[in-house]
Amino acid sequence: MSLPDDAAEARAQGWRALAALHSRIENRIEKALQAEHDLSVTEYAVLDVLSRQQDWHMRMQQLANAVVLSQSATTRLVTRLEQQGLLTRYLCADDRRGIYTEVSPAGRELLAAARPTHDGALREALADAEQLPELAPLVRVVEAAQPLAAG
Repeated sequence: MSLPDDAAEARAQGWRALAALHSRIENRIEKALQAEHDLSVTEYAVLDVLSRQQDWHMRMQQLANAVVLSQSATTRLVTRLEQQGLLTRYLCADDRRGIYTEVSPAGRELLAAARPTHDGALREALADAEQLPELAPLVRVVEAAQPLAAG
């Protein structure tokens, strides 16, 4: 086997391990959020991302990028959350083409209730994954990661 083939296989193994860790974490969090709060991982992610913004809002395109969804999928998700009273949308005062999405008071309450569930499920998923030799190094990387600086 040539050196480039070895490198390609190492990358493929690394990607498979990363995908496996992501799937385990997402499944654990999804089950917990659904059971306790009738909330999906993606719905939680939208509320969480918006909560970390100044004034609890952002433009739809920025939100789509932040939660890694297409523009149309983000619009559908925001519409659903808006119908549930968890988000509101309004036109940007500076640019009438821009639409902001903002967490409503009901969304803030739900997020506050769901955050401990999310964090606990994440902690449990990482602890379980750390017991698997192929995932343990990735778990250590996740746990050592520092949050991005605000601003």
